[in-house]
Amino acid sequence: MIFTGENVVLVGSILLFVSIVVSRTGYRFGVPALLLFLVVGMLFGSDGLGLQFSDVSTAQFIGMLALSVILFAGGMDTKIADVRPIWKPGLTLSTLGVLLTALSTGVFIWWLSGMAWTNISFSLTASLLLAATMSSTDSASVFAILRSQKMNLKHNLRPMLELESGSNDPMAYMLTIVLIQLIQTSGMGWGSIAWSFLVQFVVGGVAGYLLGRLAIYIINKIGIDNQSLYPILLLSFVFFTFAVTDRLGGNGYLAVYITGMVVGNRRIMYSREITTFMDGLTWLFQIVMFLVLGLLVNPHEMLSVACVATLIGVFMILVSRPLSVFLCLLPFRRITFPSRLFVSWVGLRGAVPIIFATYPVVARVEGATVIFNVVFFITIVSLVVQGTTVSRVARRLRLSIPLPRIGNAFGVELPEEIDSKLSDRTVTEEMLERATTLKDMHLPQGTLVMMVKRGSRFLVPNGSMELEVGDKLLFINQKKEE
Repeated sequence: MIFTGENVVLVGSILLFVSIVVSRTGYRFGVPALLLFLVVGMLFGSDGLGLQFSDVSTAQFIGMLALSVILFAGGMDTKIADVRPIWKPGLTLSTLGVLLTALSTGVFIWWLSGMAWTNISFSLTASLLLAATMSSTDSASVFAILRSQKMNLKHNLRPMLELESGSNDPMAYMLTIVLIQLIQTSGMGWGSIAWSFLVQFVVGGVAGYLLGRLAIYIINKIGIDNQSLYPILLLSFVFFTFAVTDRLGGNGYLAVYITGMVVGNRRIMYSREITTFMDGLTWLFQIVMFLVLGLLVNPHEMLSVACVATLIGVFMILVSRPLSVFLCLLPFRRITFPSRLFVSWVGLRGAVPIIFATYPVVARVEGATVIFNVVFFITIVSLVVQGTTVSRVARRLRLSIPLPRIGNAFGVELPEEIDSKLSDRTVTEEMLERATTLKDMHLPQGTLVMMVKRGSRFLVPNGSMELEVGDKLLFINQKKEE
C-alpha cells in the first residue's frame, strides 16, 4: 500500500477501532491491553496484511512523545499522601533495583553468548546494553487488569508499584544511553559515567520541579476565557519540559514525571477537565505507540532468537527480578514476604523496553537488530506469562481487596473549586422508624439532600416529602475546615 495522506488516515482509523474493540474483549480474560495492541500492529504489518513500516527513527520519535505524556499523566496520578509511607522502597526499586536487574541479566546474557549452541554473540558491554533496555517495568497494564477485575492491593503495594513504574524508566534510559556511548567511544572512565548519571538526575529533578511550579502559576493566573484551552496549555508544558531538560543535559523523562507530580498535587484551574483530557490523550498515545511498534517488527526475524530470548525472559522472571527486589527490600522489614513475592512477579515488560531498544538501532550499534528482536520477543513472553496471571497471583497470596467505590449512585460531581462534597445513602426501615420525611431527619448543619432516586426516577425533594425504603438520597456536605 502506498502511504498517501488519505491512506494513513484510513488505515490509522481502522487500527484504532480494531485495537479498542479487541482490548475491550481482552480485559474480560485478564489479557493486558498492551499485548493486544502489539498483536494488532503485527497482524497488519509486513508478515500479516502487508503494511510496510521500517522507519525506526520515526517510531522512536513517536515513542518519545508518547512516553512524555504517559509519564506526566502517571506523575499527576501519583498522590504525595499515598506514596509518602512507601517512597523509600519505591525509589530504591526504581534506581538500585533497575541497576541490579540490568547487571544480573547482562552477565547471564554474556554467559549465554559464550555457549556453542546459542546463535548470539555479544560482548559484556553489549550484553549489559541489551539488559539495560529491559531493566524497567511497565505497571500500566497491570493496574488496567486490576481495575477491570475490581481489585486493589493490601499493604500500600499499589502506590509503591505506581511510584516504581513511574520513576524507573529514567534510570533504564540513562543506563541505555551511557552504554551506547561506552560502546561507541571504546570506553569511558568510571568518573565520566558517574558524572553523567549525576547531571541527568540533578538537572532532570530540578527542572521538573521548577517547570511544574511555573506551569501551576501560569495556569492559575493566565485567565483564558475558553476553558478547553487549559489542557492544551498544560500539554505544551509537558513537551517544553522534556525538550528544555534534554537540552540542558538532564533526563527529560524524569523531569516530566516530576512535573506531573507537582501539578497533580496542587490545586489548578479546571483540574477535572484537565485530568479527563490527559487520560484520553494517554490512552491515544499508548495505542498509537504500541501499534507503531507492532508494525515495526518483522515477526519472522524473531524466530531465529526465540530460543535464546525465551531463556533470557525466564531468567528475568524467575531470577533477576526476584533477586533485585529481595535485595532492595532487605532494609524494609515491615514489607511482608507475600508482598515481596508479588512485587517480584510484577516485573512486567512493556512498550518502554522496545522503545529503548530502538536507540541502539538508530545509533548503528553492532548487533542492534538482534537486540531489538530479543527485546520484542521477551516483552511478549513477559506479557503472556506475567500479564495474564497478575490478578491470580494477588489472590493466591491473599493480597487483593475490592476497589472502593468511586463517586456516587447519581453520577454527579462537583468542581474542586466548590468547597463541598457529595455522598449518597440508601433509606432503610430503621431510618424510617426514626423519621419518614426529610424535615424530621435532623440533618447536621451544612448538610442538604439535593436529590432522591426512587427506582429509575429522580425526584427533587422538599422537607415534607415522604420517604420510602430503597430511596437513595444525594447529600451535599460543606467540607470541614482543617
